Amino acid sequence: MLRAGYAVLSILLVGAVASGAKAAPLAQDPNAQDPNAQYQEPPPPPPDEQQYPDQAPPAFQNFSPDELDNLLAPIALYPDPLLAEVLVAATFPDQVDEAARYLRAGADPNTIDDQPWDVSVKSVAHYPTVLYMMDNRLDWTTSVGQAYVNQSTDVQASIQRLRTMAHNSGTLASGPQMEVVPDGPYWDIYPANPQFIYVPVYNPAFVFYGRPGWSGPFITYGVGFPIGCWLNLGFGWGGPGIYYFGWGAVGVLPPWAIRARPFVRITNVYVNDRFRTVAINRDVIHRPVVYSNLRVYNSVHSGVNLGSHAGNFAAGGVRPGGAATNQIVQRNINMNDARIQDFRGREGSGPQMTMTGQGRPALEETARPAATQSQPAARPSGSSAYNVERGTFSPAQTSARGQSSVQQMSRPAPAPRSSPPPSHSSGGRGRP
Repeated sequence: MLRAGYAVLSILLVGAVASGAKAAPLAQDPNAQDPNAQYQEPPPPPPDEQQYPDQAPPAFQNFSPDELDNLLAPIALYPDPLLAEVLVAATFPDQVDEAARYLRAGADPNTIDDQPWDVSVKSVAHYPTVLYMMDNRLDWTTSVGQAYVNQSTDVQASIQRLRTMAHNSGTLASGPQMEVVPDGPYWDIYPANPQFIYVPVYNPAFVFYGRPGWSGPFITYGVGFPIGCWLNLGFGWGGPGIYYFGWGAVGVLPPWAIRARPFVRITNVYVNDRFRTVAINRDVIHRPVVYSNLRVYNSVHSGVNLGSHAGNFAAGGVRPGGAATNQIVQRNINMNDARIQDFRGREGSGPQMTMTGQGRPALEETARPAATQSQPAARPSGSSAYNVERGTFSPAQTSARGQSSVQQMSRPAPAPRSSPPPSHSSGGRGRP
């Protein structure tokens, strides 16, 4: 009995040892590679490295001096108060577009002050030709705003460089519309009229270099616009740059504003202490620009290509290569809807619309009776002078008939015939 117990105990011990040996993990070579490792995805890179895996995100690429000259040439000769408003308003390109649409829709210009735009945009809106120019060139306007946000000192230097070029070429001088004042190494341009400001119109390819043999004026002007309290900014060249003067004490007013002050009505829409700090929209650098549209601005330095700044898409937080069509504002329109191509005047454009859709109903074609062609009347045969067929036309007969007509017209008119006297029957009244 005792031996049987020992036997059972031995069998149980042997089974337990065998089970433990089977469950124990096998020893592995520390240098051996896990066969499943090749199927494991690596951890995602940090956010900054996802878009630029090989390098750090690029900084915003500033414009070179030559590029700034090309970019600012269209407005460098604007009077200082208007130029200051344009540069600040350029940092609000979306509001510029909205203001242009507002006025083009026939809005009352007297309601400009009531709109929720930046004060600089309101100021420019009082000069529609300037506002529409900025709206028609939104890529250029946005680039000017980006340049002013990032390189305000360089922008001032470029404007003064261009003004010096124009003065040295003999194309920039004082006149009835604007006053050109030398101020040390700088050139101030002021409105010459105390009540009106004139927007100069010029070709940058001519005005900054002059063209021998050119007989016309290099700078022309349109109609004068009123000077109002909305022109509340000045330029401190070589110092603070654009500043707010607020139409206050005479001692702080620019010379042109001193002359205009008696004609200006002050309102708190534009004259307010909260404007002492000139506000600009620094987020304009994130707005996409089609820089290839800027290649046309090369009148001053023809070898400079502004289209090379396409990398600023990435610096502004926009995917490189992303499309930006600033001239097309897509307001609540599904651009993927095939029906958008319907009724555009092209053969077979768009799907066939029915009454269940949003277009016009399909028209049912009805059979039309065949039109019978009318035969032209037969021309008289012969060699009539009025037969203009190429084979039978006779110039001699035509001339002879013309001469005959002239002779008939020159003959004196025949004398009128005398009517016979009436005959009367005897014994009563008679008829003639």
